[in-house]
Parts: sequence; C-alpha cells; structure tokens
Amino acid sequence: MAGCSSSDTPLTPTTAASATTTAAVPPAGVNPPSTPESERALFDAVDRNDPAAVTAALTAGANIEARGEGERTPLVEATKNNAVAAASTLILAGADVNAKDSMQDSAFLYSGAEGLNEILALTLSHGADVDSVNRYGGTALIPASEHAHVETVRMLIAAGVPVNHVNDPGWTALLEAVVYGDGSARYVDVITQLLDAGADPSIRDASGKTALDNAESRGQSDVVALLQSRS
Repeated sequence: MAGCSSSDTPLTPTTAASATTTAAVPPAGVNPPSTPESERALFDAVDRNDPAAVTAALTAGANIEARGEGERTPLVEATKNNAVAAASTLILAGADVNAKDSMQDSAFLYSGAEGLNEILALTLSHGADVDSVNRYGGTALIPASEHAHVETVRMLIAAGVPVNHVNDPGWTALLEAVVYGDGSARYVDVITQLLDAGADPSIRDASGKTALDNAESRGQSDVVALLQSRS
C-alpha cells in the first residue's frame, strides 16, 4: 500500500479540525441536484486541497459521496492525498468516514494504516467504525503496528480497536510488529503498547510460531527480552 509520511505528532479531534476554517454548507435539501460538472469540481478541489473550493462545490450541489477513480469518495481521495484541509472540510460537512473504495480503504482505515494522524483524529471523532477491516481482513491497528506508527497505535488502542484481531493471512498487530519490524526502539514502543493493552503473545501465526519465536529467529534481542518478561 502506498503511504504518506507522518510526524506521528499527538493530535486531538479539536486540533485537527482547527487546521482549516470551513465555510458553512447549506443543509441537505437546500442545494441544487448534483451534476457531473459539480462532482468534477469537487474532486478537483480535493486534489488541490482547497477547502473553500470544496465548500463551493458542495454548495453547488456536488454529491459528497460521489465516486471517482477506483470508487474513491472525495474523502477517501483527500485522505490518500493527505489533504488535511480538504478532508476536514468534507468530514465536518458530513462525509462518511467509513465509505470504502475498490481497494476496501476508508478514510479511517487508510489514515490509521499510514499514520495520517490529523485525518485519523477527525475520523475517530466523526463515527469511525473501529471494528472495520481492510482488504486483508485486518483492522487499522495491524498495519499501523507493522509500520511502527507509534502515536497512531496509541490513538487506535485508545479508540478501542481490538488488539487481538487476526487478519486473513493469520497475523495479529503484535505478530506483524515483530515479523515486519526490525526490532528498533520504535517497534519496541509499539509492542509495549500492544502488550499493555492486552495483546496475547501466545497467539500463533499460520506457521505455528508465536511472536517470541519470530523475534528470536530474526535476532530482535530487545523484543525477545520484552516478550520474555511478559510471559
């Protein structure tokens, strides 16, 4: 999955929402009907990360849940561009943070997986389904742990994403943090968070190996010591 970089800075929904000033969008039923032109204008505004133009397109009648390339909604498009101002405007205007594209990515799932914490905070405060899963049958916490997005993992755990969910390939967040990690301090931080939140180190992967087995075979000495201390 192609990703965007993140500073992993702690955020709250309030600080995320203050990233842009959103003009009021008229209530449902007041706007003219959506047209291909207004929807094109909306996607163009999203691609420019222009919140004023997003609001103008919505006011002109653009469907906030219109589908573009790859069945992306404007919000999913904004999220995959890490266009925070546009995403904030759409979410505050009522965009569905759980709507998925053809890759089974929603704004919530993608921002969680890629460590886009400003957008993630907004999705969490606007109805994100923390139990939703991606195309691999995994929660947002699993790829966030795989990529060692330390603050993102903290946010997702606090939001109640299940820590012991097993995805279709047979991985939990803990297993992915070990198998796809490098044993560095960031991964130790993530693994510590997961264990503190109740991650079960006895769960085995599809090959029958535990997190400790995988850490030992990869020479991740700090992770091995941590897991042994929790056994």
